Amino acid sequence: MNVAEYLGRVPRRAAFPSVDALQAELRERAAARPGLVRSRRIGTSRLGEPLHAVTVGEGPADAVVIAGPHPNEPVGSLTVLALLDLLCEEPALRAELGLRWHIVACADPDGARLNEGWYGRPADRRAYATHFYRPDLADQVEWTFPLATAGYRFDRPLPETRALMRLMDEVRPSLVCSLHNGEYQGAFFYLNRHDAALARRLAALPGLEGLPLHHGEPELPGAAPIVPAVHLTPPGSRVGRAFGAGGSSADYAAAFGALHLVTEVPAWADVRVADRSPAGRAYGQVLAEGAAARRELIGTIEAGMRAVAADLSVRSPFRRSTENTLETYRRLGELEEEPLPDPGRPATVAEEFGHRQLLHLMRLRLLGTFLRLLDAEIAAGNLTPAIRERRRLLAAQFETWYGQAEADPPGRPVEPRRSAAVQLGAVLTAAHHLAARTAR
Repeated sequence: MNVAEYLGRVPRRAAFPSVDALQAELRERAAARPGLVRSRRIGTSRLGEPLHAVTVGEGPADAVVIAGPHPNEPVGSLTVLALLDLLCEEPALRAELGLRWHIVACADPDGARLNEGWYGRPADRRAYATHFYRPDLADQVEWTFPLATAGYRFDRPLPETRALMRLMDEVRPSLVCSLHNGEYQGAFFYLNRHDAALARRLAALPGLEGLPLHHGEPELPGAAPIVPAVHLTPPGSRVGRAFGAGGSSADYAAAFGALHLVTEVPAWADVRVADRSPAGRAYGQVLAEGAAARRELIGTIEAGMRAVAADLSVRSPFRRSTENTLETYRRLGELEEEPLPDPGRPATVAEEFGHRQLLHLMRLRLLGTFLRLLDAEIAAGNLTPAIRERRRLLAAQFETWYGQAEADPPGRPVEPRRSAAVQLGAVLTAAHHLAARTAR
């Protein structure tokens, strides 16, 4: 399989489609190929939005591809459109991979609609921060699969998660791909099995599109590397329990013996994410500075919440996100207090860069969401002095933190086509690897 050729066929897109535009594109494709593409409703979102899966291919095995598992991560929408077109146009590829594909193009449409203010301006960091929405782990489609482990149980899957569960129960997939994207970090992957050959093939893909691999801290603490930038998927028993959430789609896919792949691609690319040379400072010092700055952030938001708590009246997703994200940050801080194995070792450039950008990210995300909370109150006519004054103070704080982030940019914006191409290549590579192993 010439994966580089398929990457080159991903069309250019200047922006991400809205939920309505994405569904319209999927309907057009299904209508154009009625004998090949089938769309069906698999569930309903929390706010009543229909959830669909698009099926293409003949099998004999099945693959489930999940796009938009987090609403601020829309690259997968472009990826699945390109995948659908490619599978329709290349019957030989469909036969070579031997899969019937079930594509969920937007797993959280309610949350996606709350991010559409920046979908049309993916390279605009201010637009991203001021129109950002991401629910807490316990309200995320990806992290609310059922989980039962020693001393901990989670059995509150969201309606969107239950739809994915029903789909997997029905088709018993051999491959599940969850499509994610981040902000500043390089490309990286998670696999649910220690397959070094597949890991090396995945790690080679970002370079085909000029994207760096992520060699800083893993996104999920303690994730074990298979090869650089490809990690074993941490079990939900560790992540869900630590943050009061459930398992991930990888945990659910394990019941079918499926290969599970997570692809993470960046919105901004910087060569420093792949620089493993010494940064000239001790690793412990880098961590301590970051932890102090995050405590300041938590204190700022906590003080703001105390100032307005008695006046809040709007049932807003931004309030739940702000309050629960604060709790998540507190728990992350507790994990950071655990003793380091070697705090005096030199930090790498990638580690130092990653921790610094993570601080900018946390500040702008959390404060941007808090400002949306206050704006919802003001739009509803709730103009108490406390709300108006705190809105003024926090808007000024946002400008300070935004200015600091702009003075320390995370690299050049990544064209959405390139990120989608890497995700497409990862899905095809995993499917091809699985087909080759099955044939042996």
